[in-house]
Amino acid sequence: MCADSTLCMLLACICVTGVLYKFSFDSMVTMIRDEAVYIVASLNNGDTSGLGATTATFTRVTLVDPDGTVVFDSVEEAADMANHADRPEIAGAMRTGAAESRRYSATHAKQTYYRAIRLQNGQVVRVSGSMDSVWMTALKYMPYLLLALFAAVVASAVSARYLAGRIATPLNSLDLEAPLANDAYEELSPLLRRMEQQRVRIEGQLVQMEEQRKEFAAITDHMREGLILLGREAEVLSINRSALAALGLNEAHCLGRHILHMRRDEAFQRVVARGLAGSPGEAVLAAEGREYQLLANPVMNGGTVKGTVLLLLDVTDRQQAETMRREFTANVSHELKTPLTSISGFAEIMKDGMVKQADIPQFAQRIYNEARRLIALVDDIIRLSRLDEGSGVPAWERVDLLALAGEVAERLRPQADERGVTILVAGDSASVSGAPHILEEMVANLCDNAIKYNRDGGRVEIHVNQGSEGVVLSVSDTGIGIPKEHRDRVFERFYRVDKSHSRETGGTGLGLSIVKHGALFHNARLELQSEEGKGTEIRVVFPDS
Repeated sequence: MCADSTLCMLLACICVTGVLYKFSFDSMVTMIRDEAVYIVASLNNGDTSGLGATTATFTRVTLVDPDGTVVFDSVEEAADMANHADRPEIAGAMRTGAAESRRYSATHAKQTYYRAIRLQNGQVVRVSGSMDSVWMTALKYMPYLLLALFAAVVASAVSARYLAGRIATPLNSLDLEAPLANDAYEELSPLLRRMEQQRVRIEGQLVQMEEQRKEFAAITDHMREGLILLGREAEVLSINRSALAALGLNEAHCLGRHILHMRRDEAFQRVVARGLAGSPGEAVLAAEGREYQLLANPVMNGGTVKGTVLLLLDVTDRQQAETMRREFTANVSHELKTPLTSISGFAEIMKDGMVKQADIPQFAQRIYNEARRLIALVDDIIRLSRLDEGSGVPAWERVDLLALAGEVAERLRPQADERGVTILVAGDSASVSGAPHILEEMVANLCDNAIKYNRDGGRVEIHVNQGSEGVVLSVSDTGIGIPKEHRDRVFERFYRVDKSHSRETGGTGLGLSIVKHGALFHNARLELQSEEGKGTEIRVVFPDS
C-alpha cells in the first residue's frame, strides 16, 4: 500500500512539474508578444526609447535591416552578430509581416521563443525570451520535490500502517465458527452474513456426507464379499473388512496407497489393469488359504474412467464342492464299475459253458459277493445323499448310546470272531437326542472299520461316558493305525489309506464319511487319535441337549 502511494505521488510530481512548466512557458510567450507589440508601436511613431526600456527585462530585442544586417541588439554588440536574413522568424516577418519560432539549445539546455514583426520602414523587430528546459526546471526544483515526496511517503506509511491495523486486526480476530458473533466494523457485516450462510451450508453438507459415509461403511463392513474402491490412479479409496481379511491387509496401511503396492499377483495386476483401462476383468485369486473370484468393474463418467470397483467373492467352498463332486463322480463310477465288471465276467463265463459243473457254486458265490458289495455301496451312497439333503430323516428321540453300542457289538460279533477280534463295550448309560437309525449307522461303521483294519486276535473297545462337554462315544482298536499324512482325509468319501486291504475286506470307502455327516447332523464333534502299527481311536462328542 505504501509503495503504491509513493508511486502515485511520484507520478503526480512529474505531472505537476510538466503542467507548471507549460504554464510558465505560455506566460512568457504572452509577455513577449505584448512587449513586441509595444516596441513596434513606439518605433513606428519614431520613438526609439522602447529599445532601451527592454534592457531592464529578461527579454532580448533585436532590430534587423531588410537585408538581414543586425542594427541593434539588447544583449550583444550588433556589429559582432551575423546576418539574420536566414532566421525563420526574420524571413517569415519579411514575407507576412509577423512570424515566430521556437528553438531548443542542447548546449544551454534552454528553450527560446522568438517573435518578429516588420516595421513600416521595412526593418524587423525581434523580441525573444528563454527558459530552462522542463528537465532543467525539474532538476532545479528536485530538492523541494524530494523533500515533499519524502514527507508524503512518511505520512503515507504511517497512515497505511494505521489503516491496515484498523482493517486487519478485526479480520485476524474473526471467529469463523460463529461469524455473526464478531464485533467488527459495519463494512464487514455483509461479508460476515455471507460467511455464516456458507458455514451453515457447509456444515449441513459435512453432516450429510458423514451420514452417507457411515451408512456406506455399515453396509460394506457387513458384506460377506470383499469390496475395494479404487481411484483413477489405482489408489485405495475404500476397503471393507471382508476384503482386508481376505487379503491379509491393514486398513491404515491401505487407504490412499496404490493397490499394487499391497498385492503383486499377476492375476490381480491383470484384473486391476483391465478395470482401469475401462474393461471388466475377472480372475480366481488364492489368498490366506482361500480361493476368491476377483471381479473388476470400471466406473465411467462421460467416457472417462474415474475409478474401479473390485469385488472379492469367496468361492473356496464352491471350488471344494466342485472338486468333491468330480472326485465323487469318478469314484462312484469306479466303485460301481469294479463289482459290475466282476459280475458280468463271471456270468459271461457261466453263460458260455466255460465253467465246470463243480465250479458253478464257487462262481455263483463270487457273483453273490460282488452283488452284495454293490448293494452295500449303493446303500451307503443313498445314506450319504439323504444326510446331505436332510431328507428321509426320522424324528429325533432320546437314544441310550451304551445300549445301542451293545446291540451293534452283538450284531458284528460273528464278523469279529472270524478274525479273532475281541469286542468290549464299557462305560455309563448316557442318552442323547438324535435320529436312532443314523446313530446306529455311525456306531456300526466305526465298529466295522475297527474290525476290518485290526490285526488278527486284536481288540475293539467301545466306550460311552458323560463328559464335561457332553456325551462321548469312543471306538478304539489295536489295528494297523493311520499314517499321519492321511489323518486329515480319512473322513472324505471313497478315501482309503490302504486300497489293497480295502479290496480284501470289501470296504466301500464311505463308512467314515457317513460317520462325519452323521456327526454334523447331530452337531457333534469328531476327534481322531492314531499311531501307526498300534491302533486308532475315534471319539464322537455329542453336545448336551
